[in-house]
Amino acid sequence: MTSTITHQAKALPAKSNQRSRRSAFLKLLRDIHGWIGLWGAVLGLLFGVTGIIHNHRSVLKIELAKPATQEIRLPVPAIAKQHPAAMSAWLRETLTMDRDARIKTEKAEIVSWHGLDVSQPEHWDIRFVAPQYKVIADYWVGSNMVSIKRTDETWVGTIDNFHRANGAGIGWVLLADSIGGSMILLSLTGILLWTELNRKKTIGAIVFLTSITAAIIIAVNTMFA
Repeated sequence: MTSTITHQAKALPAKSNQRSRRSAFLKLLRDIHGWIGLWGAVLGLLFGVTGIIHNHRSVLKIELAKPATQEIRLPVPAIAKQHPAAMSAWLRETLTMDRDARIKTEKAEIVSWHGLDVSQPEHWDIRFVAPQYKVIADYWVGSNMVSIKRTDETWVGTIDNFHRANGAGIGWVLLADSIGGSMILLSLTGILLWTELNRKKTIGAIVFLTSITAAIIIAVNTMFA
């Protein structure tokens, strides 16, 4: 007696291909997560060390020399009195500055001083800022002189300025911003790796993150209400 066994066709190849694609995508995510983590670790070490030095320099007993400060007054040519930008250009050339200035102006106004109403002229604050130094030009419109103060930072002050990207060039700013980008990508790839693209885990992660975000927003609004 011969028995025959029939096999029903099943859609195993489609499921197998789906699992294979998911495995390949997860492997790619692990590689991306690892390389981003390496980049973040290098920059995190740099900014972590400078942050510790800045926040705990008194505890670490780092003896610091005070920033070197110099002040001068210069006669202003007629062409530099016409506009803050003209003053900025003249100062940059005269003081041989290696970067553009930050200009802040205050309009002329009437101020009260010991019960007297005094007319205060327009004020120009022109600054050349770098991690290693800061030059501030103080000019009152109508005056023939401009006051200039230069402060040369100590090595700790320079590190602090680099840490905060204060006065740094666009390249350093973008480098510092890449830490934030790395953290965002690490978080996203980490969540995807944790869920393994499982629907229930993904939904749970979304609900959890949404709850945490809502709690933070409510806390912030409560603090500043």
